[in-house]
Amino acid sequence: MIYLDNAATTQMYTEAVDAMIPFYTKCYSNPSEIYNFASKSRKAVNDSRKCIAEIINAEPSEIYFTSGGTESDNWAIFGALNLMKDRGRHVITTSIEHHAILNTCRYYERLGCEITYIKPDSNGIINVHDIEKAIRPDTVLISVMMANNEIGTIQPIKDIGKIASKHNILFHTDAVQTFGHLDIDVKDMHIDMLSASAHKCHGPKGVGFLYIKNGIDIPGFHLGGKQERTLRAGTENVAGIAGFGTAANIINQRLEYNTEYITNLRNYFINRVLNEIKYVRLNGDTVNRLCGNASFCFAYLDGEAIQIQLDLYDICCSTGSACNAGIKAVSHVLEAIQVPEEYIHGSVRFTISEFNTIEEIDYTVDKLKDIVAKLRGMSLEYKLHHK
Repeated sequence: MIYLDNAATTQMYTEAVDAMIPFYTKCYSNPSEIYNFASKSRKAVNDSRKCIAEIINAEPSEIYFTSGGTESDNWAIFGALNLMKDRGRHVITTSIEHHAILNTCRYYERLGCEITYIKPDSNGIINVHDIEKAIRPDTVLISVMMANNEIGTIQPIKDIGKIASKHNILFHTDAVQTFGHLDIDVKDMHIDMLSASAHKCHGPKGVGFLYIKNGIDIPGFHLGGKQERTLRAGTENVAGIAGFGTAANIINQRLEYNTEYITNLRNYFINRVLNEIKYVRLNGDTVNRLCGNASFCFAYLDGEAIQIQLDLYDICCSTGSACNAGIKAVSHVLEAIQVPEEYIHGSVRFTISEFNTIEEIDYTVDKLKDIVAKLRGMSLEYKLHHK
């Protein structure tokens, strides 16, 4: 099998799996208890918290473990709107956010909040001046994803953070696709809240974190006990947190090497596809791009048909966000960057990791060429435009 869907989830590091097992077997204690048996669980949670904090230049007290990116995104918006309700109910975000942000914003719109959705340029980049122009006296939060999960475009987060700070507005970024894959410094980037998820960086599913800058007293999202310093009730997922900390430490140590290795594979992949297949376009920015993302649109074809054909050769890829799988609709991201009508239905996303090889890329491109030719040979629309 060739796995090229790492934006959806990643293969766990063996070391991360090994780190989790003791907390399912021998060290199964609840970390909230005060007896000695619980100290090992408590230490595992604290060690992971410290490791993750160091990676983003935060304090351990600013890291709150959650069930993943969706919960963290939800909590950031919920928390900001409730904390700042006396100041206003206006939020600025973008039209290409993950649905964990967009659907939460739409929920609050139904409750009377006002949301401004900033549109990107044709490469998926948000103009910082558009963000600043949208600010109003009642703006309480700006939320912009660090990099897009579908097309891989990286946003000018530091510049947006400066604008938010200048206007005394809370700034949140969804870093689910970038934690472990880009250098992140929450202080230098003026970030107040940041969401991340373990399974996007070779850790386990079901665990993530929300960074909340000290001094920002947003309310808790889960009500119950006093876990996570009273802000996130519920017994901690000790095994998952231990696995997350281990994976985060490994991927951070490998960041420089992985970035170069994966970027080279991606560029090779992109160049072969663009040079060897006609009527294909690369989605997203060519420079400000996640190192592993290669998102294409093939004219006059259906992306899902290409995905299914590739699966017959044991090649795993995606037509966009895994959170939208099974929904037959045009991607809101591709609509926002104004992909032409003849291309927009033919979206296929390949996302590469350190576990992929040049041989796998060559095999994939060779099969992709055959599949595109085969499907176009059966496409009436293609034949009409290319007699």
